[in-house]
Amino acid sequence: MNVTELARKLRINTVELLEVLPQYGFDIGRKAIKIDDATAEQVIRRWKYIKRELEEKKKKELEEKKLKEKELRKELGQDVTLGDKLTVREFAEKLNMTVTQIITELMKNGILANQNQNLDFDTMSIMAEDLGFIVHKEDGNIEDEKKEEERVQSLEEALAKGKNLQPRAPVIVVMGHVDHGKTKLLDTIRHANIIDTEAGGITQHIGAYQTIWKDPKNKKERALTFIDTPGHEAFTMMRSRGAKVADIAILIVAADDGVKPQTEEAINIIKAAKLPFVVAINKIDKESADIQKTKTDLSQKGVLAEEWGGNVPMVEISAKQNTNIDKLLDVLLLVADMNEDKIKADRELPAIGTVIESNVDKGMGPVATVLIQSGTLHRGDKLVLNNEIYGKVRAMKNYKGELVDEAGPSVPIQIIGFKIAPEVGDVLDITKESTATEINLRKKKSEQTGAERTIITADNDSGDEEKKKTLNIVVKADVLGSLEAIVSSFEKIRHAEVGVKIIGKGLGNITEDDVKKATTSGATVIGFNVNATPLAGSMMREENVQFLQYDVIYDLIDWVKEELGILLSDEKIITEIGNMKVVAIFRKEKGAMIVGGRIESGKVMKNVLARVKHEKLEMGIGKITECRMGQSVTKEVHEGMECGVRFEGKPRIEIGDVLEFYTEETKAREIQFL
Repeated sequence: MNVTELARKLRINTVELLEVLPQYGFDIGRKAIKIDDATAEQVIRRWKYIKRELEEKKKKELEEKKLKEKELRKELGQDVTLGDKLTVREFAEKLNMTVTQIITELMKNGILANQNQNLDFDTMSIMAEDLGFIVHKEDGNIEDEKKEEERVQSLEEALAKGKNLQPRAPVIVVMGHVDHGKTKLLDTIRHANIIDTEAGGITQHIGAYQTIWKDPKNKKERALTFIDTPGHEAFTMMRSRGAKVADIAILIVAADDGVKPQTEEAINIIKAAKLPFVVAINKIDKESADIQKTKTDLSQKGVLAEEWGGNVPMVEISAKQNTNIDKLLDVLLLVADMNEDKIKADRELPAIGTVIESNVDKGMGPVATVLIQSGTLHRGDKLVLNNEIYGKVRAMKNYKGELVDEAGPSVPIQIIGFKIAPEVGDVLDITKESTATEINLRKKKSEQTGAERTIITADNDSGDEEKKKTLNIVVKADVLGSLEAIVSSFEKIRHAEVGVKIIGKGLGNITEDDVKKATTSGATVIGFNVNATPLAGSMMREENVQFLQYDVIYDLIDWVKEELGILLSDEKIITEIGNMKVVAIFRKEKGAMIVGGRIESGKVMKNVLARVKHEKLEMGIGKITECRMGQSVTKEVHEGMECGVRFEGKPRIEIGDVLEFYTEETKAREIQFL
């Protein structure tokens, strides 16, 4: 056989092959043109083991090279200046490394990202220091660094400024674990049966409502505004945004369930927003309710009840039985009175507020719910967000669905007249109308609906194909808050082998363009509270595109986890048992051998697997089907004893070989969300 033909079969360069073979006992000469067939067959049989060893050598050499580079950088004092946020590509350029190298390093640290995803300063500094760089923090763009801080500050200033500051309704945000009764509590407070219209009993979108309650002190009627936040952990981002527009928080905890991870998460958000809050211990009517244990659990998280010497009012309620709801509302008004200096606004100023819900309505077009926080919004006012004019107020509806001409402080209002749906959390600021410019619709639509984004998938230039299995998805939702939450929940997936790839996303019904994207990429089309247009539905049936509809977000997440689990290969658990050095070959059979030897460590027993090692090189694996000591069959043989074993497998064992015994279990792996 020609050496070039052999090299082609083994997928290696001919010169490399001639250099490698002598290292493994095939001394055919470095300038050989031909190789005899018997030797060629031996090379082919052993090649996968030789290749594995060569790869390990290269890997070791690469690690040694990286270590030397790291030490050299330290010696030379190489430094790098990093900002608060850079894309993977920009970070690679800063370090003068390739994108693939950076992605590989990220994967080692458990972070999987593509070249366009952002990295924060902490992540970059740890990585850069590991690579031997001295890290300096860039002074940075103050505007970028404190954008969110300034947004909150501007809202606080808006509430505080004005010549005619008057008390306004306190804005109350309700937080807690998904099953602890937030929606039922609000339902009871509003005397409206909202929960029956909610899919699966979970709030799907951020909404806002008002209720009137008599002040316990002077018996005057007072309004309270409630922000209803979704309960699933995927909405963490939306919860935190909701907290920043609120004056008071209700932390709801079920007495029969206690403090859960989402409860702790809500506590952290409330504390970060520096909100005064009241704890509502719900479900006290249940037999399994343990109020004292719930209070103890809360105290361990830094939430101490007033009767225990703390400063947090706690009210024991049953939203289902309408128990102590009046007491909870009284306490909320008392907390509002204690913070009355901060709960004031000037109605005479131009309106400032925050977008708490955003969607595209089939009949009305882009619609947003805005909580007015200062001033008054009038019909006909221009809609200014992010210093851009998004449209004009054509109509406004209050929380009852009634058309109104104006909305004052603490009033949640649904606005019709946007040219494009704004982002949840955007600030509506009519005071900046004179300096605002018209919105670039094409650019904004591209950002919202056309932006293709890969979520947590391995880079195409690194790893095996097995490690880059992706679940392709086109997702459309009815409101922007839900779309953000869905994408955010996908981002919580961290796995080296599988990931979610969003081929297309947007608001509104499934269109022909969505189906085309799905067809070309083999994606599944997901509709969250939306349908497909007749033409799109017909196209999906013709093209055999999978179309799934959901109205509960954790049902969608469960489906994604299940699909990724199918893509994920099972985990193999290997337990080493022992090893034996072969000193005798007793019998050779077709597909089996009986060999003898001494157990050097551990033990051997029936039905374990065995690796055949020849001069430390793995030749293959087989199974031990019988163990003998002398003429007796035995279940197991321990260290230091001599025995004979029946080995079934393809490898041919020689005297001097080592058999390594082990067991192997297969366990299905599950996808975890961070």
